[in-house]
Amino acid sequence: MAVRAVNTCSLFRPSSTPLFSFAAIRFPFLSLPSLSFRSLPSHYAVSPSHRRSSHTLFDTVIEELQAARRRRHKRVSAAASNTGLLNEVLVEDRLVNRSLQKGLLLEFKKDSDRMLLAVAQRPDGKKNWMVSDQNGVTSSIKPQQVTYIVPGIENFDQADIADFSEKAQENMDPSLLEFAWVELLEKNKSVTVEELAEIIFGSAEPLESYSAHLLLSKDEVYFTVLETKGSRSIYGPRPSGQVEELIRRKLAKEAAEKEFKEFIELLASAKSMSFKDKPPKSSWMDDEKIWSRIESLEAYALDACRNDEQRKTAGMILREMGLAKTPSFAVNLLVDIGYFPVHVNLDLLKLGIPTDHSKEIISAAQSLLLDSSDPDEINRKNLTNLKVYAIDVDEADELDDALSAMKLQDGRINVWIHVADPTRYVQPGSIVDRDALRRGTSVFLPTATYSMFPENLAMGGMSLRQGELCNAVTVSVVLHNDGSIAECSVFNSVIKPTYMLTYESASELLHLNLAEEGELRILSEAANLRSKWRQQQGAVDTATLETRIKVSNPLDPEPSLNLYVENQADQAMRLVSEMMVLCGEAIATFGSRNDIPLPYRGQPQSDINVSEFSHLPEGPVRSFALVKLMRAAEIDFRKPARHGVLGIPGYVQFTSPIRRYLDLLAHYQVKAFLRGEPLPFTAGKLEGIAAVVNEKIRSVKKLCNSSLRYWILEYLRRQPRERIYRALVLRFLKDRIAALFLIEVGFQASAWVSIGMQIGDEVLVKVEEAHPRDDILFLKEVVKE
Repeated sequence: MAVRAVNTCSLFRPSSTPLFSFAAIRFPFLSLPSLSFRSLPSHYAVSPSHRRSSHTLFDTVIEELQAARRRRHKRVSAAASNTGLLNEVLVEDRLVNRSLQKGLLLEFKKDSDRMLLAVAQRPDGKKNWMVSDQNGVTSSIKPQQVTYIVPGIENFDQADIADFSEKAQENMDPSLLEFAWVELLEKNKSVTVEELAEIIFGSAEPLESYSAHLLLSKDEVYFTVLETKGSRSIYGPRPSGQVEELIRRKLAKEAAEKEFKEFIELLASAKSMSFKDKPPKSSWMDDEKIWSRIESLEAYALDACRNDEQRKTAGMILREMGLAKTPSFAVNLLVDIGYFPVHVNLDLLKLGIPTDHSKEIISAAQSLLLDSSDPDEINRKNLTNLKVYAIDVDEADELDDALSAMKLQDGRINVWIHVADPTRYVQPGSIVDRDALRRGTSVFLPTATYSMFPENLAMGGMSLRQGELCNAVTVSVVLHNDGSIAECSVFNSVIKPTYMLTYESASELLHLNLAEEGELRILSEAANLRSKWRQQQGAVDTATLETRIKVSNPLDPEPSLNLYVENQADQAMRLVSEMMVLCGEAIATFGSRNDIPLPYRGQPQSDINVSEFSHLPEGPVRSFALVKLMRAAEIDFRKPARHGVLGIPGYVQFTSPIRRYLDLLAHYQVKAFLRGEPLPFTAGKLEGIAAVVNEKIRSVKKLCNSSLRYWILEYLRRQPRERIYRALVLRFLKDRIAALFLIEVGFQASAWVSIGMQIGDEVLVKVEEAHPRDDILFLKEVVKE
């Protein structure tokens, strides 16, 4: 089609011949199956007659255009004194930029991604123009925004833009550019848009000129801009070698785009599937390119992109899937395709906490188990005559401490704290030890346990097992009648645990007060003595309610949840807690007497007058108020430091060497002393190791807290909307917004409460909304009628 403006209207007329057919008639060689450039030219063979006729036509077109220019500039050319000046004038003539005036049809750059057609309406200030674009929007544009002024039009009707643009799009056949490139490269000629339109369409009418402009503006292969003046440009054919390379890149780009589109379709397909039909996580790793994109998406979801390429890839995926470019949307997408489970633990992934042991470590652990030698065998005391109680939570797999007790003839109580002896298998610097150091601690989550040692060691050879002979390090303490330590000793032992009890079953036995369990009653009596003595020494009681959740089948969209709220003031829990503190004090005393560098844990006594909090109810409310005043614990590796909160002169964590690396360090030091060997670590070395381990412990603590909070919120989300919870007012945050403690859940949250409520009061609340992934909980007070 071609258009010619007449006064204020535009007349469209059909070309006498379809564009491509028209070109094929004038240039017979265009009817060949494929067009290519001269350096790929095995199939681009034309007869001499064809070449002669095409060259003649091209020469004729160019000569006519040049003749017209010469006539227009006859006076200038006559005055030119040499050929160079004439050529310069002719080049400048080809770049004459048409000034804007009302009624002109132009193309302008709306923004970085859009070009629009518009009709010039009127000037706007000294340089800008008001234009009406193809969308019917009138706006002001700068001259530099104009990319092309369609020639041959004076008064274009804005209503005809859409039709004009549609017809121009019908002319978009890139093979026409290939034809022109071959000819212009051979002649070593450059062209303007209108000259190109004359060559490929046989016409430089407005429609054909604009179509040529569109072809050139979208071309990335055949032509390059040689010179530009305003909205006018001169184009030259690229060298054949460069065109070959550009085509190679273009084909590679098109192949990559096709592959990317197929990947997006794959995501959409997986997203639409039901949970049980979604592809397994492993299937996304089978293809290297697919896996690379999934890796980028995962890194983006975890805020862990290694480079800009990963961020760019993830952004493209999210955009193509119609999602916002945020980590949360990336997480949701990975969940929707089945790569992440519905309840994926993002903190576990972000913190890089190791969740399994390498084959090398497992094999080394197995070799240790097969080695029956015991370096302390001749020095172990046989304590298999003692009744031994191991008390822990019901799902504990790593059992690393147990208790025994008896009354001496003088009425004093002798307590034995038996601690698992991992140094029977592991020595400092060994491959298994180095792996434990790298982890720093076992990780206990509602969904799983990730042991510091391989399971075959942690839950096998190292653990204390009911009814079996077990190696241990035993701390023997004789108490004065007031609960203070009268005597203490540390030695290697062999024990045979009698009972493995949960806290619930131990509390039940204590409540039943069975005669045959007299040793358990003696342990409880010792715990009460210790508690009273420590309080006299300034200890601060912070017992509260503690929540545990056990999640079964965590990969299911709706796994089963079991929530337990444990009262730390429970008789059995207090018994175990007091014995652990007693062991810590005894080891600190033993280390101090024998000048053994250990991780001595102290806590400066805060200026806490417990009596000032006596008006608050015991339990969570009072504990919350006291904990806010406590100062952070400190570690000294040379000598004990008073632990003010526990009310004891020194403290060393010693009872969990299978679970905590700092406890294991204390075992290494104590065991070396008992053997009469040089101590493996100086105080300075211990301090350096502890700094690394404590950093890991902080990460694990953060992970455990966030995981527990997530599953408590998930538990609350599933409860009936009408369920009512009892809550205690801990403090007021702002106005009537209070920090609350949900008693049935053991969880802190906030809500608006009625006027008149005081700290320690009980209120009733309902859960309005709970969103675990977003860490959101909305509570509403239920006013009593």
